[in-house]
Parts: sequence; C-alpha cells; structure tokens
Amino acid sequence: MMRCAENPLLTVRDVKPSRPGLCVRGIFNCGACRFGDQILLVCRVAESAGDPRKEVAVPVMKRRGTGLRMELLRLLRSEHPELDFSDGRTVLRKSGARGVVCLTSFSHLRLARSSDGIRFKVDEQPMAFPETEEESWGMEDPRVTRIAGDYYICYTAVSARGPAVGLMRTRDFRRFERLGLIFAPENKDAAIFPARIGGLYYALNRPACPEFGAPQIWICKSPDLVSWGRQRPLFSGAGLGWGGLKVGGGAVPFLTEKGWVEFYHAADARSRYCLGAMLLDRDNPEKVLAWTKEPLLRPEAEYEKRGFFGSAVFTCGCVRDGDGVLLYYGAADDKICRADFSLDEIFRALRH
Repeated sequence: MMRCAENPLLTVRDVKPSRPGLCVRGIFNCGACRFGDQILLVCRVAESAGDPRKEVAVPVMKRRGTGLRMELLRLLRSEHPELDFSDGRTVLRKSGARGVVCLTSFSHLRLARSSDGIRFKVDEQPMAFPETEEESWGMEDPRVTRIAGDYYICYTAVSARGPAVGLMRTRDFRRFERLGLIFAPENKDAAIFPARIGGLYYALNRPACPEFGAPQIWICKSPDLVSWGRQRPLFSGAGLGWGGLKVGGGAVPFLTEKGWVEFYHAADARSRYCLGAMLLDRDNPEKVLAWTKEPLLRPEAEYEKRGFFGSAVFTCGCVRDGDGVLLYYGAADDKICRADFSLDEIFRALRH
C-alpha cells in the first residue's frame, strides 16, 4: 500500500460554501468512478455556521407550505447542560429520552473532477442538495455504481427519523433522476454490485438497531434496483480485534479472477476507524471466502489522526487501475485522500 504523496488531495480550502453564511467543515467520504477520460468523485460536503467552540449552528430543511426551506438551528453550549456535545458529529441527550438532538453539520453532494486521479477541481455548486423530508438533515456518504451506461448513486438520507438510503440515477452527471428511498431507517453504507449475478442485482447495506447488538454488513437482492428483499447478514466482524464495535461496507465491490473484493470499515471502542477487505464468491456473493484479519489502512498519518473527527479513515469509492486499485478515502471526516493497492497485496492479506 502506498499513500499518495500529494495527500490530502482535497480539503475545505478547495470548496466554496453552497450559500452565503455557511462555512465548509469538511469534504470527505466520496464515491468514485471513471467517466470518459476523467475520474469523478461524488463528495460529501459538510457545512455549518457560527463558532463551533461556543455553539452548534447547523442548517436543517423544514417544511413551509408545500415545500422545504432551510433554517438555522442554534444551540449555545452554555445554555444546554442537559445535552452532550462531546462527539463532534452529533448532539445527544445525556439522559432520559433516547435519540440524537441534531447533527453538528449539514451535508450535500458535490462533484470533483480530475484527468490524472490526483489533482481534482471541485464544482462550485452542489451536485445534489436535500429536497425531501427524509433528507432534511442532509445527504451523506455516496457510493457510485456503473451498470451499462447508467450510474447509480446510493447515499445516506438523514432526518429526525434516522438514516435511510436513497438512490439516484444519471447518465451524464448533469441530470439526475431520484428513485426514492430503497432502505428505510435505520440503514446506511449501501453499495450496489456493478452487474447482475444469477439474474439478480445485489447490494450491501447496514441495518442497525441500537437496542440489540452491534451493526454489521447485510446483503440483499433485487430484480430492478429499486425493490430490495431477501435480506441476510453477511459479515459481523466477529474476532476483529481492531474493530469490534462497528463494521460496515465501504467502496462498491469489484470483480477479480478470485471473486468480488469489497473494502470495509470497522471501528473499535475508541471510535478509531480502519479499513479492511473481504473476498466474496463470484457467483454467490452471499458467501464470504476470506477477509483481512488486520487493517489494510490505519489512521497513522497526521492528516488522518487530526481533523473534524480524528483517527478515522473511511472509504466510499475506489477505481480499478490494471492490477491495482486507487482507493479514495475520507480522513478525519474533513478531507479526501488516496491510497494505492496492488491486487496481489490485497490477496496476500486475506485469511480464510
């Protein structure tokens, strides 16, 4: 594995706010694909307002009449001793009623383009901005799957109801057709396989129930990419000493001579996020053939250890490059980086 010498490739300095009064807090967790002679990153851009040391000031979309309108939610830390601000990503209730009060930032999707896979230019305007009540707290962590001439973009739609999974489709990355929610709350980390297998489409996802067990990766099937069912658990991460608290899918799986390779993330009790890989059967991706017992990528570089949410590496996208893989990943929840892997080193790290 080799980290790109130009890391981080994109930071908040490369992104213009979506509108006046907002401040970009992070660009990270991007889907990736080839499009013509370019590599495109569909990036998550997180914004907020105010001074984060004193208050949480975050946009939310609220229904006004027949549509949604952006309003600013302000919570002064000094005025709310009943709330827990310790996790930089969310505001929680310290006791009593369960639930997240709000997120500390509001995310939309933004395109970045490159001809060499290293130097990217970020579009000035959002690619997709929250439009529905299910997206009223933002759109996060997109994965891009090419099937024939179409590109399908899974993303996490966040609202007070919890995280759900939305799907949109495009051919040109200018016009987008929203296909609605494909997984209801609580669910996230969805990625669609880039081909039919046995006549059906497959997708990874991560349903969660906070009261019962730790989140794990599930797999399901669909005849049409919209109606998904026959859900079953795929990978729990049991036995991972480096990530027993959470595990979830990462980039869109890609096919090799040995089977489907899927990068996944896992977090430990200290919320340290690392990346591993697994190998799925070519003809039956519900069967895990092998997985990495140790991380392929740990948060070790300074730009991975320090940021909006430190000690985190998290991928939503990779691009196959001959006998290698260009892995694009979010570092510390505020920047985008790249690491290059050979297929051989991934295969050598797999254990049965």
